[in-house]
Amino acid sequence: MVLKVAKVKGEKNKVSKVAPKKMTIRQLHDKARYLDIDPAKMQKTELIHTIQRREGYSPCFGTANGFCPYETCCFRPDCLTLKK
Repeated sequence: MVLKVAKVKGEKNKVSKVAPKKMTIRQLHDKARYLDIDPAKMQKTELIHTIQRREGYSPCFGTANGFCPYETCCFRPDCLTLKK
């Protein structure tokens, strides 16, 4: 979870938990290129698994079944809503 300070006129700053947003395809491809991965002919799940391995993580995308302990994972929002 990301903590975000919400400024409301006339009120003190409120801190609220904001779930990270799903990555767009553009962001996913940019991340892959940054890691020297060519995303051109990969399916989304394959690309995410490749990125996870390159970053030293387990390629677990799509295996959460509604539960994921990795709250800071950039793929988490998409993974938890993935339909099998």
